[in-house]
Amino acid sequence: MAFSNLFFLYLFFIVFFIFYYATKNRYRNAMLVFFSIIFYVWGETEFIWLLLISALMNFAFGKVLSSRTYENQETKGLLITSILCNIGILVLFKYTGFFVENINAIFSTSIPVPKISSHLPLGISFYTFRAISYLVDCAWGKVQAEKKFSNFLLYISMFPIITQGPIVRYETIAPDLDNRKITAPDISEGLTRIIIGLGKKVIIADNLASVVDQFLANGNINSQTTLGAWFGVILYSMQIYFDFSGYSDMAIGLGRMLGFKFLENFRYPFLCKDVTEFWQRWHISLGTFFRDYVLYMPIFGKRRKFGGLFLVWFCTGLWHGASWNYILWGLYYGFFVLIEMLVGKKNMKKIPLFIRHIYNKVVIIIGFGIFYFEDLGELSTCLKCMFGLGENGFIDPLLKSSFIANIYLIIVALICCFPILEIPKRIMKKSPQANLVISVSGTILAIAVLIISSILLVDATNRPFLYLRF
Repeated sequence: MAFSNLFFLYLFFIVFFIFYYATKNRYRNAMLVFFSIIFYVWGETEFIWLLLISALMNFAFGKVLSSRTYENQETKGLLITSILCNIGILVLFKYTGFFVENINAIFSTSIPVPKISSHLPLGISFYTFRAISYLVDCAWGKVQAEKKFSNFLLYISMFPIITQGPIVRYETIAPDLDNRKITAPDISEGLTRIIIGLGKKVIIADNLASVVDQFLANGNINSQTTLGAWFGVILYSMQIYFDFSGYSDMAIGLGRMLGFKFLENFRYPFLCKDVTEFWQRWHISLGTFFRDYVLYMPIFGKRRKFGGLFLVWFCTGLWHGASWNYILWGLYYGFFVLIEMLVGKKNMKKIPLFIRHIYNKVVIIIGFGIFYFEDLGELSTCLKCMFGLGENGFIDPLLKSSFIANIYLIIVALICCFPILEIPKRIMKKSPQANLVISVSGTILAIAVLIISSILLVDATNRPFLYLRF
């Protein structure tokens, strides 16, 4: 049940909030858990048991870890055990097939791929990482273990974040689990955020996807020119940004309407001045997870700066999927982050700003090319094309006609990569007299975006959010 689905928007969403707001405060958590389970079962009937077992297992681990001091060796051993249990489940379902296929390829064996790896349980990467962050924070004493299993199940299964994140920390929402208030601004701003996210997905990302498919999908990369390959990958970079940030906006908006304030997951990443800053703005909840829980992990008994960096980017790539291109993608970005680290922040700032922008945008675009192609043969073809080593020339009529036909879409996408929605807020702060005009204009624009998105969804081919597969 994707958020960008008419059934969700005009039935599930409305019915849920009618029941939610009509319910007394002390029963709202139960109502939210009930509808979250319905939401999950709608998209994933087969593995609801896995979600429930994960919640029960991690609730129990958290209680024990929180009752002991971290200096105790038994506590550290229990923490490692609890993390390995979670990672083990994730590896079993997500990576078993990948490992078996590579063993067969390397050793010329014919080990059958287990059926268990043929279907990835919905949201497992996200709720597993939420559980791990909770366990580590309990062991470190950053949070007290949740006393009520119902509250912990809510944290693990909450429908706005269950399938695609963000990876919300327990400490972020713990104060609001039992005591939260929902104000009129929460509802208004939450609805606006949901509509903004919906527009990003349906109006921009899905239309960009059709153009991207024309240049990169179904073997089309094999007939692309140099500019055609760049064009396709650039549009894919924007597609995945609007797709995933659109989902994050909708999740944050839904959370706001429920009384929770989730942290931002994207901060206009294409405005970055270097690759390091890009990853401080892109999928922030994942980046901070690896920074806080993996970067400083002792390797062979010591904290190793470069070893930790390698481990972070290897895990970042592998987390995104059981395919070599994702691992290459993670290590690719890790290489440039390492280079910038060695150069140093002060020396990086001495480089002219326009050169830094050109440098990081080229690195980022090539990175998304690596991310797109799970087939390494097609990835190689794409990179050859991008560097002028392809066999189809520099430009062709297809690129020209596609660019002209989609010029308005491209312009809108480029503009929306900038913080244009921050402009009205700044005006309202400086000129309170403009509040009414801006508020009315914003409401009209939001209604227009909702109507356009709904119309586009009526006859649209189902395009699920890209991160559903991760």
